[in-house]
Amino acid sequence: MKKILLPVVFFLAAFMCLQDVAAQTDSVPELKTYRIGIFAPLYLDSVFNEEGKFRFKQGMPRFIMPGVDFVNGAQIALDSIKLQNQHVAAFIYDTKSYTLPVAQLIRSQKINDLDLIIGSVKDIEYKQLADFALTKNIPFISATYPNDGGVTANPYLVMVNSTLKAHCEAIYSYILQNHGADRIFLIRKKGLQEDKVAGYFKTMNEPDRKPLLNIQTINLDSSFSSTYLQKKLDSNRQTIIIGASLDEDFATTLTAACYDLYETYPIILIGMPNWDGFKSLMKKDQFDEFPVYFTSPYYNNKWDDFSKMLTAGYAKKYKGKPADMVFKGFESTYLFTRLLTTYPQDMLSHINDKDFKVFSDYNFRPVLLKKENKSPDYFENKHLYFIRMMNGTTTKAW
Repeated sequence: MKKILLPVVFFLAAFMCLQDVAAQTDSVPELKTYRIGIFAPLYLDSVFNEEGKFRFKQGMPRFIMPGVDFVNGAQIALDSIKLQNQHVAAFIYDTKSYTLPVAQLIRSQKINDLDLIIGSVKDIEYKQLADFALTKNIPFISATYPNDGGVTANPYLVMVNSTLKAHCEAIYSYILQNHGADRIFLIRKKGLQEDKVAGYFKTMNEPDRKPLLNIQTINLDSSFSSTYLQKKLDSNRQTIIIGASLDEDFATTLTAACYDLYETYPIILIGMPNWDGFKSLMKKDQFDEFPVYFTSPYYNNKWDDFSKMLTAGYAKKYKGKPADMVFKGFESTYLFTRLLTTYPQDMLSHINDKDFKVFSDYNFRPVLLKKENKSPDYFENKHLYFIRMMNGTTTKAW
């Protein structure tokens, strides 16, 4: 822990003194300079006192790590980009700063000359940056937030992390194409998120008020068990079960019930996108040889050249192994910086180009929340991988 902690503290301390990180630092006056703002919650004012001393004696607080990891990945990406006759000036902004929050950066016009915004942000900072990007016609890449945040009529917003609705659309499309004749159950519990999920499937399944698939809904309560589920199954037919909740206790209960029955009843269990973060499902011996599927916009087997370069660069710079947020910071910064410098006048027209692919495949599509809209409300990544969790590991399923 100490070996990892010290480089992170060093990074944070250095950040307090230096916020301009340049790719291709040998600046030449005639080079075209592209200015990129990288926004993430670093909480520097919370972890350092006024004298610049680290406040926490018990080690690095966990709440700052996602932002720090994202920025670390972005820095390694900037170091690795090879440019010709161009210059990139990257500025890192702490969205949880007390002295220069996003609203103050906007009011003071300190970020008016940015050419690209890349953010691992959510909530109020997300909306502030999206509104600012629209006002200044600056592409805003939302790298990690799986929500539109109430943003509408903003063709400069690009969402890399797909919304829950997009995940439900991908699951429904897969079932429609591959399991239309099988038994299909949508199993849920009470809750607002569960209402949303059920609503998405209902809307997709009944475009003309006539169901395309026979999807039966089961409301799970505290008495739910494998015995109850068994009565719904047919050992001679494939059953598709959609785990329609983002709650970990629900996911564990449903997976346990399916696990008790899968050797006799052919079951495919598809959960929600956040199930990959549930420790109860990732225990190696918890559900031996029983796969659980979920969708994700990110897939990286970490065997490719970019992953090897990132892992080596991170080990050299920070003396540790990169977390997933490091990969996300690297990918979004590398991909969209290359697109900006290659297509500076119309980058958003080329966001689906494959020339600069890093780890994942993306398919950014315009989203029109109302059919009569002529301009996109935003662009959203609609390419989702089906990932299989089994025996404590994850692999790409299809």
